[in-house]
Amino acid sequence: MASTLKFILASGSPRRKELLSWMKVPIEIKPSDVEEITTRQHPREIVEELAELKGRDIVSLTKDSTPNHYIVASDTLVAIGDKVLGKPKDKADARAMLNELSGKEHEVYTAVYMACGGKERTFSKVSEVKFTDISPEILDLYLEGEEAMDKAGAYGIQGQGLLFVENLSGSYSNVVGFPLSDFIDEMKSFLSDLGYDSSKWREVFQ
Repeated sequence: MASTLKFILASGSPRRKELLSWMKVPIEIKPSDVEEITTRQHPREIVEELAELKGRDIVSLTKDSTPNHYIVASDTLVAIGDKVLGKPKDKADARAMLNELSGKEHEVYTAVYMACGGKERTFSKVSEVKFTDISPEILDLYLEGEEAMDKAGAYGIQGQGLLFVENLSGSYSNVVGFPLSDFIDEMKSFLSDLGYDSSKWREVFQ
């Protein structure tokens, strides 16, 4: 392939947008509004299927316009054991989630789906996060704001949720919502499969 590609992020997440902006390539934001339904049971399988649902939705919406779209979709979830914690319904739900995570280790899974030229690839990463024992005063302080309401597990490590984190094993950006360094490696491999010179990947997205 000789033509350049248009990088499309199938997510409205400001965190993913910021992380990907550090690659210094043009990115078009085109969020998917597909209904996120999964029959999977294991957290890794769930998060991969949801990323694929969102990515394939945007693939179907753009397939008639140009073949040069490089579509990226992602999903993140928090799990304690096999129990998945999504976004809280309200602050009472957020309080219950954070109390459940208090003093314990949990996993953060992020899956990334990529599609271009009729090919697709999905990968996922897991990071382990250990919470300190959350005091009632700190929990009340945290829940005064709105940070908990749009995040899996009711916290964001890049914000005030850092109050709770005692230890992290694995990718920090994965916990934020997008495993950036792993993505770049996977993206370069995928570009090679598509016939591009992966060492010049920034020139591909123009």
